[in-house]
Amino acid sequence: MKWLIRIVVGLVVVVAAFVAIGWLLPAEFKVQRSARIAAPADKVYALIADPREWKRWGVWSRRDPAMKMDYSGAPSGAGAKWSWQSKSEGNGAMEFTAAMPNERIAYTLTFPDMGMQSRGVLEITPADQGVVVTWTNEGNMGSNPINRWFGLFMDTLVGPDFAAGLDNLKKIAEGQ
Repeated sequence: MKWLIRIVVGLVVVVAAFVAIGWLLPAEFKVQRSARIAAPADKVYALIADPREWKRWGVWSRRDPAMKMDYSGAPSGAGAKWSWQSKSEGNGAMEFTAAMPNERIAYTLTFPDMGMQSRGVLEITPADQGVVVTWTNEGNMGSNPINRWFGLFMDTLVGPDFAAGLDNLKKIAEGQ
C-alpha cells in the first residue's frame, strides 16, 4: 500500500511542477520565416492580399482539400475576411486589418475552438531581382499554463508551415 501512496504523491508532484513551470513560461510567442522571390512586388502582393489566393499557396488547405471556406468583407486588402472549417486543420478565421499595396498585409487570426487570437503580417521588401517576403505571427497564450507550454513550441509547430507556404508562394509568383 505504501508504494501506491508514493506513486500517487509522485504523480501529484510532477503535475504540480508542470503547472508551476507553465506559469513561469513567457505568455508571448512569435513565429517568423522569410523567402526571397524573383518576382515583382505587385505580383506577390496580389497573391497575399486576396484571401481566395491563399488556398493556392497555403499549406493548410492543401493538407485538407475538403476544407470549407467562407469569404466576406472586401475582396482583398484591409477588410477582407474569411473563415474555415476543417476536421484535420481546425476551425478558424482571418481578417486583414491593414494593407499597404505592394508592401504589406497585416491580419488577425482567430481559432475559436482553442480560445486563441494572434496578429500577423506579411511584409514585402525590395531585394536584388525581386523581393523578400517575411511572414510573422505573434500572440499571447494568456495565463493558462498548458497554453504557455504550447506557446513555447509554437515556432517549431507552425514555422515549418510558414516556410512551406512561402515556398509555394515563391513557385507560383515565379511561374514555376
